[in-house]
Amino acid sequence: MDFLIATHNMKKRDELQRILSPLGVHVLTADEAGVDLTDVEETGTTFEENALLKARSGCKEGKMSCIADDSGLCVDALDGAPGVYSARFAGEHGNDDKNNEKLLSLLSDVPPEKRTARFVSTVACVFPDGRELVVRGECEGKIGYEKRGENGFGYDPLFYVGERTFAEFTPEEKDAVSHRGNALRALTEALPAYLNKGE
Repeated sequence: MDFLIATHNMKKRDELQRILSPLGVHVLTADEAGVDLTDVEETGTTFEENALLKARSGCKEGKMSCIADDSGLCVDALDGAPGVYSARFAGEHGNDDKNNEKLLSLLSDVPPEKRTARFVSTVACVFPDGRELVVRGECEGKIGYEKRGENGFGYDPLFYVGERTFAEFTPEEKDAVSHRGNALRALTEALPAYLNKGE
């Protein structure tokens, strides 16, 4: 089954492809599908709203089923921030270094036991016949005091699960526990009913 992926984030696309391909899902970027996708303004106040905005737009423009992810980091000591603003937390969209620096600065006086956080991923699928499917995955962890590891992207070098950051996990280890991995596993459980025209 082919799905258009409504993302320009190639690392996110690789992660989606890696998790979904063993399940018989083939994902196409806009370039691969020959589609010129509009950059959707993420005006939603929840991950679910933003994922649906992107998936609906991609489905309409690509005239095929579209999958979109909206994800972010929710830090308890910051009342859930950066949340839906994770990618542009420091003002410039997608600047991982500045986002991480701002996070560390805001948490500079927060003790270890209060640095709890979770990554959240919401995945939306929109079908040409108007049906929609939304799933959510989370991964609990803590925020460290300095960046560690060379893998991953975004806040991965600061996000600890156990004794290591996500940036110190192999891709396979991360997929097994990550918010996006959990969301996509929920998607694969729910998706067959939609593909069979049922809910």
